[in-house]
Amino acid sequence: MSEAYKLFGAEFSLYSGKARSYLRKKGVNFEEVIPSVYVYKKFIIPRTGVRFIPVLQTPDDHVIQDTTEIIDELESRFPDHGVYPETPKQKLASLLIELYADEWLLIPAMHYRWNYPAMNADFIYREFGSMALPKMPGFIQKFVGKKVGARFKGFVPKLGITEQSIPEIERSYVALLDDLQAHFEQYDFLFGSKPSIGDFGLIAPLYAHLYRDPAPGKLMRKKAPAVCDWVRRMNNDLPYLRSGKFLPNDEVPESIYPVLHRMAREQMPVLLDTNRLLDAWRLENPSEHEVKRFIGSHLFRINGIEEQRLVLPYCLWMYQRPYDYYHTLTEKTSVNEMLAEVDLLDGLSQPLSNRLERVNNKLRFCLR
Repeated sequence: MSEAYKLFGAEFSLYSGKARSYLRKKGVNFEEVIPSVYVYKKFIIPRTGVRFIPVLQTPDDHVIQDTTEIIDELESRFPDHGVYPETPKQKLASLLIELYADEWLLIPAMHYRWNYPAMNADFIYREFGSMALPKMPGFIQKFVGKKVGARFKGFVPKLGITEQSIPEIERSYVALLDDLQAHFEQYDFLFGSKPSIGDFGLIAPLYAHLYRDPAPGKLMRKKAPAVCDWVRRMNNDLPYLRSGKFLPNDEVPESIYPVLHRMAREQMPVLLDTNRLLDAWRLENPSEHEVKRFIGSHLFRINGIEEQRLVLPYCLWMYQRPYDYYHTLTEKTSVNEMLAEVDLLDGLSQPLSNRLERVNNKLRFCLR
């Protein structure tokens, strides 16, 4: 057996779920390392310069932080049975759903984790504490977990999750569950019998927060049992990437269209406004090459309700993936028909004035 990769991640960590699922489905030999306080201090921070998980250490000691970069690095090392569809509609839809799941479904994931304390608090604080201090007694773990968790809980209103927006966030999420339930009653994965990069995007919020946490987990099991089945498929060791296939003839099932349409309504305006505001920030900070994690706040709308949220430039780095792929296509007829049907054509056609890259795990403007 080849030397194992090391995944520094946690079961309750949203993006760890994306990387772990990919490693299993790809058949990569790996071991998972608990990112304790000691591991953070001695390895994660010195090797990555940041405090985020997951982190992957390769057998040749290459250290990667960020699930998208982890997956792309491993796709280059293990090119067989790729997770990116090769046909234009499926690949673009898959990249769009990855973006939507990674960056937008963080909202219901954080809401359902932190705003249902009666059901979730003990579970979550134990999870945080056992990660931070795995060898300590339970009461100490819970105490420390509460302190660590408070930092994440404090981020909730900054995402626009408020008393005013919560009813519409929940309404949107329940409607998404209905749509995914209808889809996964017919298909094992988004585009057939093998998972795509879109599936790996979705598993991040739909496993770590919305399936495992007690309150949203109860909701998912009651409302969307086929989605629960998909979550379990995404986390088992069965070789769907080797044995499965994407649908023929570049088919994007119509049952996926409501998901893309919801993205068009809710997330696309935020992406375009983030680009506009980053233009303004760049003019005000002409000597800055590194982009801040937050650059002020702006309005977003969900089901007719407006609320303020932080401006998060990282979402534009993720948006470049479907945007660039779309704009490299020479034949767009079938793709444009799909995009028009889900109201994404106008957004993807608008110019993206800021080009971003990740260097040493920091976001910066492209200098080339």
